[in-house]
Amino acid sequence: MGRIIVEVMPKPEILDPQGKAVRGALPRQGIETFTDVRQGKRFELTVDGPVSEQALEDAAKAAESVLSNPIIEDVVAVYDAEAGR
Repeated sequence: MGRIIVEVMPKPEILDPQGKAVRGALPRQGIETFTDVRQGKRFELTVDGPVSEQALEDAAKAAESVLSNPIIEDVVAVYDAEAGR
């Protein structure tokens, strides 16, 4: 079985309250390294057999039409989990 990863992030101009909350919590944990946090979504899609080009195309289509809200989110990656980005 193959797996396809789809990553979705809020558009830069969209407020990200979850990311802001995480950013505020980091210093309380003694972590001062990061200046900003944005929280997105990750989907894992499973296919029978190895990941084909058609499966990647279908995943990209699903990402744009079902897995993300194109008004407020960008699909930032669609890739074969075994091959990496």
